[in-house]
Amino acid sequence: MVSGLLLTSGPGNDYLKKMKFILFDIDGTLMDSGGAGIRSLNLAFEEFFSVRDAFRSISMAGKTDMQILREGFEFHHIDCSNGIIPEFYRSYIRHLRQNIGNTRGHVKPGIREALSSLSAQQGFTLGLLTGNIEEGARIKLDFFGLNSFFGIGAFGNDDEDRNRLLPIAVEKLYRQNALKVDFRDCVVIGDTPRDVSCSKPYGAFSVAVATGPYSAVDLSSAGADVVFEDLSDTEAFMSVLKAV
Repeated sequence: MVSGLLLTSGPGNDYLKKMKFILFDIDGTLMDSGGAGIRSLNLAFEEFFSVRDAFRSISMAGKTDMQILREGFEFHHIDCSNGIIPEFYRSYIRHLRQNIGNTRGHVKPGIREALSSLSAQQGFTLGLLTGNIEEGARIKLDFFGLNSFFGIGAFGNDDEDRNRLLPIAVEKLYRQNALKVDFRDCVVIGDTPRDVSCSKPYGAFSVAVATGPYSAVDLSSAGADVVFEDLSDTEAFMSVLKAV
């Protein structure tokens, strides 16, 4: 297999086709959920342990849900080795469904146009690389009308370590769609230094957007290959992806 080329089957013949796997983060990159996620975590924690605003001291940007939850348990000296996590997440999902519609959340500038443009052109496959557990990710995406763009992805319930998610996404793409892609033909798009760093061990291309808690200078210093203030300039964004 030539690096970056896919062997796909057509009616009666096989052919090689260049493809790039474009992987988006969710919170801060695709959307702002209006705080629905953190409120739902806090409500679930209060429900289980009678601790209010439990995650106020926990930094969340770029972390997986599993890492955030573990840090919260450790901060409050609660044992999470007793099988409580699945039940906790069921409570979190229930609260998220209730809260997602009661926020001032919004889709980030240029996202709908960028996703539509990527979906309309050959040579790009869209995916997710997010710290959200998958059910939570789908609730957020569905509420903002973005779910249909993403049939595949790697999520916080796939691995607590965000740096291990890119190989998981690539493996899922192969298993589910019979598409094999080289890491160097992957583009990771996110709004935090952790989004940048998770691409580096594999030689993937990193596009950072300053639509979250970090400035363009912060993201450039973190090693992003390209930094945008936002994705409102669809033509410029697409030009970068085509040049990778």
